[in-house]
Parts: sequence; structure tokens; C-alpha cells
Amino acid sequence: MREKEIESALVKRVKENKGLCLKFTSPSMTGIPDRIIILPKGKIGFVETKRPGGEPRPIQKKRIRQLKNLGFRVYVLDTKENIDEIIKKIGGD
Repeated sequence: MREKEIESALVKRVKENKGLCLKFTSPSMTGIPDRIIILPKGKIGFVETKRPGGEPRPIQKKRIRQLKNLGFRVYVLDTKENIDEIIKKIGGD
């Protein structure tokens, strides 16, 4: 399974949960997670998608730590099976 397939499945499931799954790029800061998940009732989280078994690069790990230290929910997704769990942890019903 490719990373793009996992990312597409994430987008689909977030939409089914009445949320937005926005592609996130920051020209001025490398290592930011791939997606911002915005769910009803003001719930927001970040998701870095990887191929199965893939690990974030060191700069990505640093950015993930920074966002977590600011109080955000941040997850690394490397399998479709974890999508519903991540959505629930961000605040989906």
C-alpha cells in the first residue's frame, strides 16, 4: 500500500465524519504534518501520513513535538486501519 492510498482514505473518512482534511504545506517551515483535520465542534488535529512502517524524518519529529507542546493532537498514520481511531482521538463522534 502506498502513502497516497492511505492519505486518500483519510480524506474520505474525515469527510464522512462531516469534517475537513486539508493538505498543509508551509513554504517557510519544513517538516510540518501533511494534513490538518478539522472536525465539528472546533476539534483540530494534525496527521503525518507515511507508507506502512514508515517513520517521520528528524525534522518532522521536531515539528510534531513542537505542535504537541503547543497542545495540539498530532498523529503519524501508516495504515488505513488506524484512521477511525485517529479521528476519534481528535474528537470525532
